Formats: sequence, structure tokens, C-alpha cells
Amino acid sequence: MSGLFTFGESMGIFVADGIGPLEHARGFTLGVAGAESNVAIGVARLGGDATWLGRLGPDATGAIIAARLRASGVRVLAVPDDAHTGLMIRYQRSSEFIQADYHRAGSAGSRLVPADVPRAEIAAAGIVHVTGITPALSDTCRAAVFHAVEEARAAGVPVSVDVNYRGKLWSRFDAAPVLRDLVSRADVVFAGPEEAALFVDGDPVDGLAKLGPAEVVVKDGARGCAALIGGERFEVPALRVRAVDTVGAGDAFVAGYLADRLAGADAGQRLRTAIAAGAFAVTVPGDCEGLPTRSELGALGGGDIVR
Repeated sequence: MSGLFTFGESMGIFVADGIGPLEHARGFTLGVAGAESNVAIGVARLGGDATWLGRLGPDATGAIIAARLRASGVRVLAVPDDAHTGLMIRYQRSSEFIQADYHRAGSAGSRLVPADVPRAEIAAAGIVHVTGITPALSDTCRAAVFHAVEEARAAGVPVSVDVNYRGKLWSRFDAAPVLRDLVSRADVVFAGPEEAALFVDGDPVDGLAKLGPAEVVVKDGARGCAALIGGERFEVPALRVRAVDTVGAGDAFVAGYLADRLAGADAGQRLRTAIAAGAFAVTVPGDCEGLPTRSELGALGGGDIVR
């Protein structure tokens, strides 16, 4: 079976050391961030085939993104652009919350257009994965997402959507109808309870399922997940781990589910792998650094020495 095809904006991310206001940071760690590329890395590390497409600028940040994705086993289709590659600065303002500042307006990634997404890549994919982040970046990005979804549907390729609402990119009022429309075209949908509440009422699983997806997964952090897959209801508890950095856990969860879906696993196994991948990711700092391999998933809860 063919692999994952996804696209969107990947950014360079500067993560401040320590806890407190940004001006008191002792230093920064440079990494790579982006929901779609995180999922691609996660699928690749779990043994699946993954392709990521996006626009990258003619700068060191763009080169680092491409190199790190390739080093993680992801096939990279980089569309060159003369604009800067987007950046994000993330710092832990207190022990209770993390702050992220975007520098992505007018970036290379925000200039994606429908013609950038090859029909042949979509038709050859085992699943096409998009998120609710890309439509928020620009009108052309939104058009590219819906173009790709319709091309996938026409080719009989399953469409996966992670709602991934970002309040810093667009308002709830602007986002709700677009995200509802996107979900209504999906075969698989992922959302948090609060994200689902943007455009459905009542139980989030049932509400999302009424829009049409055959596989609905509501990821709820430390409470685990609830799902409706092929008409069967599932509830899977979270694994108990010591969380170091929760950013990127949702992408790891999605990667685990999609990797197992592509491998032909049943619904229960997909959800268990998703839970394990998300739990593993929070034990390591960074957006994608903690994404596990298959062999590492079994180490959760097994002590701190692997011989």
C-alpha cells in the first residue's frame, strides 16, 4: 500500500532555555516545527513511507528543514520560493503555560498555491493528510488544501484532516465554517474537544461523525481518546508518563494512527499506537525530536535502562 502524502508550512523554531519571560532566556535551541512535517516524520519513524511538500525560502532555515526531514526518512518535495522561511519563537512563560510567537506572515510557506500540489502525488498516495492550520495562512493556501482534498476524493484516495485550530492565525468566527467544510470532505478526522466545539454541538465524536467522516478520533490529552470508527465506539485511556514538553503530542498521536492505518492494522491497534506515540513524544523536549520508532514504543513504562 502507498504511503502518506502531506503538505503545509514548516518553520524554524527557536526554543528558549529555562522558564520565565523571554527577555531572561539564557539561550535558544534551534529546531524544526510544523504540524504536517511532524506527522510525516512520525510516520517515517514508525516504518511508513511519508512525503512532505512545502515552499521553502533561499535561507539557512529552509535548508535545515529539508535536511532534517530527509534525515528522518521523509521524502521532501521542496518548492523553492524567494520569500523568507517562517520562524517561531517558543518559551515557557511559567510552569503552567507555553507561549509561541509566530513570524510567518508573507513567508514562503504561506505562498503555497494549488498548482504546487501535483495530481500524480495525490493519486499515488495511500492517504492524503491536511490540517486546519494551512487554510489559515493565506487565501492561496486555503485553495491548495481544498484543491488537494478534491483531487484525492476524485482519485479514491482517503483524506485525513486534523482540525488543529490556531487562534493566533484566525478567529473562531472565520475558522468555523472553513473547518466544518474541510471535515465534511474527510474520511478520517482528528480533533480536540474544544476544536470540535467550534462547529459541532453536543458530544464531539457524534457531532463530527454526523458531518460524514467514517473515522472520527477525538484526542483529549491526559484523558486519552474517544473514537467512532466504522460504526464502532472506542475509548482508550492515556498512558501515565512524566511529561516534559506537551507540544507536538497531537501530531505524534496522528502519526501513530495513520502509520498503523497504512500498515493495515485494525482500529483498536491504531488507537493504541496513537496513544503510545503521543505519550512517548511528551517525554522529550521539542516539536518532533521525541517521535518514536516502533522498537521504542514498547519501552514506555519499562524503566530507564534498555540493554
